[in-house]
Amino acid sequence: MSKANLPNQLTIVRIILTPVFLVLFLSGLEHHFLYGFVVFAIASITDFLDGKIARKNNIVTVFGQLADPVADKILTTVALLAFMQLDLCNIWIIMIVLLREFTITSFRLVATAQGVVIPANIYGKLKTISQMVFSLLIMLLAELNEAGVLGESFPLSAVSNGMLWVTAVLCLISGVIYVKQSVKLIDFSK
Repeated sequence: MSKANLPNQLTIVRIILTPVFLVLFLSGLEHHFLYGFVVFAIASITDFLDGKIARKNNIVTVFGQLADPVADKILTTVALLAFMQLDLCNIWIIMIVLLREFTITSFRLVATAQGVVIPANIYGKLKTISQMVFSLLIMLLAELNEAGVLGESFPLSAVSNGMLWVTAVLCLISGVIYVKQSVKLIDFSK
């Protein structure tokens, strides 16, 4: 992999790992939650690395600027859908997350077309970090629960949903801030 293309290749790897994560996580194999955890962790690490490498080596590309956040959304949304399949995520959490993601992505595309950069806010970064960290914690708890380590009465669904509601609230906050910034910077008459 060439240095100039490594961040973009890591973004593509994250997209490719997403269906691998889903298949393993929902497979029903012994330790499927652990396998899902490992693949999701690797994919999450690529998110950290691609941006760091691109900024450090000053090789930020248009592809990277557009594909990186989309790759994040694909990975985290698939995890939420997998959790919903197993009653570990309320549909309203997914609705809030998707509403925010589609709105912000639309605003970013309009801003990019107009040559405007709207910086990410701290709540958006916290949202992404919380979503990835909580997803990993949920997978570990699910593995431990399935192995009987946590006991039959462990409220996995309630704990999982509680963590993901924190992410949903951060989605709302970051989305509102981003929209307020966008309205000031984007010309919506074009």
